[in-house]
Amino acid sequence: MSVFDHLEFSHHEQIVFCHDSESGLHAIIAIHNTTLGSGAGGLRMWNYDSFDAAVTDALRLSKGMSYKSAVAGLACGGGKAVIIADPHISGEKREKLLRAFGKYVQSLGGRYWVAEDVGISVDDIKIIMEESDYAFGLPDGSGDPSPFTALGVFEGIKAAVKFQLGYDTLEGIKVAVQGLGHVGSYLCGHLHEAGAKLIVTDINQDALNRIASDYGATVVEPDAIYAQDVDVYAPCALGATINDATLLQLKATIIAGAANNQLKTMKHGDILHNKGILYAPDYVINAGGMINASGDIYGIYSREEATQKTLALYHTLMDIFTESHRSNRPTYIVADEIAETKLRGQQSESVAGD
Repeated sequence: MSVFDHLEFSHHEQIVFCHDSESGLHAIIAIHNTTLGSGAGGLRMWNYDSFDAAVTDALRLSKGMSYKSAVAGLACGGGKAVIIADPHISGEKREKLLRAFGKYVQSLGGRYWVAEDVGISVDDIKIIMEESDYAFGLPDGSGDPSPFTALGVFEGIKAAVKFQLGYDTLEGIKVAVQGLGHVGSYLCGHLHEAGAKLIVTDINQDALNRIASDYGATVVEPDAIYAQDVDVYAPCALGATINDATLLQLKATIIAGAANNQLKTMKHGDILHNKGILYAPDYVINAGGMINASGDIYGIYSREEATQKTLALYHTLMDIFTESHRSNRPTYIVADEIAETKLRGQQSESVAGD
């Protein structure tokens, strides 16, 4: 099967398969759409089960970045990259992989801008920057995007609780947070301060101990998180956790979290809608990090402006929820239509100006 026949291929502009014999690099850069600006998105290093799984991830994530920037009103397009490797490799081997990848990014001349993502640290991006001019979300620029991502998710949860449950406060609201990385941990801090009751899970015992100690969270095993009797399920780890198996267990009436590609397939978004479970589209609610980091690409960064745009995600999601209810259509379809309308509108303006 060619990549053009792949189920997740969605008119992607460019897909680069990167290989370097000396370093052993096997990577994929997917550029979905550059109508609004350069394709921008994080780099993942992951030991995928198969090459097809890596392609699927790159295609889905890059499309999500296009839609994320469009809905958030950013002058950026959508791109994403994956390195197929054990994220725990270190030393010279890791550096060689990153340098080889950086040369591929540089060869694209700014069509793709890279940032950190799963399995990649800020230090890794610094190595890539020694080979490429096109990186963003760094300490000497916009800084760590995680607090902004968490802030946007927190605002999204407030909007979802208001719309679904009619509450103006999170006091006493029960939230199951799956994943206590940087974003999940920051989110727990916001939720605790707002009076929410936390149930958490992660594979990192130190993170679990810290969140339990700092915020009085209840810890459960990873597979038990879905069946918790909570108001909100907040997936903040890897994607596809809304699937046939988990839908049978979920008791939450709201799904609002930071993870990308939370729906395994679009049919799962339809099922949520039919069940009356309110889903905050992932690329909308988790846009805070990209809103903040995009200033590095523009060359002009304002923390105040990034904060205000991130807080505005509350209203963006309320609009999506309202239209979903009015038209009786799943929230993911409403969000997709907003993004596609913005992309088409910009394309039309470009054609008219030619």
